[in-house]
Amino acid sequence: MTKPSPLALAPLALFLLFFVGSGLWYQAQGVEFAFYQISAPVAILPAIVLAIMLASGPLNERINTFISGVGDNTIITMVLIYLLAGAFASVAKAVGGVDATVNFGLSVIPPELVLPGLFVITAFVATSMGTSMGTIAAIAPIAVGVADATALSLPLTVATVIGGAMFGDNLSIISDTTIAATRTQGCAMRDKFRLNFKIALPAALLTLVWLWMQSSAAQVEAPGDYELIRVLPYVAVLVLAVMGVNVMLVLFVGILLAGGVGLTLVPDYSVAQWSKDIYAGYTGMQEILILSLLIGGLGLLMKTQGGLAWVSNLIDRISRMGKREPGRRSGELSIAAAVSLTNLCTANNTVAILLAGSLAKDIAERHEVDPRRSASLIDIFSCVVQGLIPYGAQVLLAASIAKLSPLQLIGSIHYCWLLGLVAVAAILVGFPKTRSVQAAEAVA
Repeated sequence: MTKPSPLALAPLALFLLFFVGSGLWYQAQGVEFAFYQISAPVAILPAIVLAIMLASGPLNERINTFISGVGDNTIITMVLIYLLAGAFASVAKAVGGVDATVNFGLSVIPPELVLPGLFVITAFVATSMGTSMGTIAAIAPIAVGVADATALSLPLTVATVIGGAMFGDNLSIISDTTIAATRTQGCAMRDKFRLNFKIALPAALLTLVWLWMQSSAAQVEAPGDYELIRVLPYVAVLVLAVMGVNVMLVLFVGILLAGGVGLTLVPDYSVAQWSKDIYAGYTGMQEILILSLLIGGLGLLMKTQGGLAWVSNLIDRISRMGKREPGRRSGELSIAAAVSLTNLCTANNTVAILLAGSLAKDIAERHEVDPRRSASLIDIFSCVVQGLIPYGAQVLLAASIAKLSPLQLIGSIHYCWLLGLVAVAAILVGFPKTRSVQAAEAVA
């Protein structure tokens, strides 16, 4: 057994110091996207050096431990999925799939349902694409135009896009957060999706009701032209993923379908251009890919030195205050708190899941929390925090497009606020129940 040691967490603290500290410094200088001036894969390098220095044993052995973490089966699988997901999103966007999906949705939405419709369109695109940033970049400009044409509140209209994008990013089978959550917790994406959806749906429905009340008098300009066949790759990916087809096969089929649409419908679109779009998708995943590898190595170093065991013991002691035995509710609240605090520090939901994943899995095992449940919770609460922090990439991007202060958007991102409340309520009442919980209650 590794002896718990708070010193083993010093590399993580150093990483956060460089990553968050540089963001605060650039923010004080008035630099746009301040928290992304120093990329996480660079900020983590001093932490890796410190972790290797703190480890015991010969230097080669410490380096081999780091390399073993980098080459972990879960990490490598995650990297391959990142590459395929990036390629699909890039090709589908290049052949006009995003524009077609948005224009189709706007053409069938009544004016009084413009805000709920905007939320649904954004949620569908984000779920299909697996990226909140790409979705916001594609739809936020349209939201600005809708606000101008309908006299709706600009912050509310743009915030609706952020909420829909976070809904899709949270649920999408090909989202990097879903990939990270399911891989770190050891459960199937389909099972996590089903459990996650039961918590996200009530929050989404409440959001739609509120948005309908806000847009009852809106008028919408005529949408652009579209071809339904361009939407086919998104629909196919979503359907195959929900059916439980292997995610790598799902993404590969999506790439083929999107490429086929481009070769058939887009003038001058060639196999060479298709290849370039695929590679552009690869490069778009470069940062999260490199960071995943480095975090895998750093995580194993901290784990072998007792860092995760110390944090786990600390959280367990806090969660068990006043209780004789650990329970499901305290375990789930601890998992939610761990990923939320990590996300506040990193301003990146995927990074937060990667950093808190091992700890969440350990807490889940101690408190008998189903892996599907823990995967859902770390994804949900990272989504909630990421969608509400004014220095997160999603809010900064939307604010930049709309020429608003990020602080003007936070109060109008109703979906994230409601998702957080619904998720806490779900923990307190134990909804939805998994089969393992139902079986345990039956035995009792």
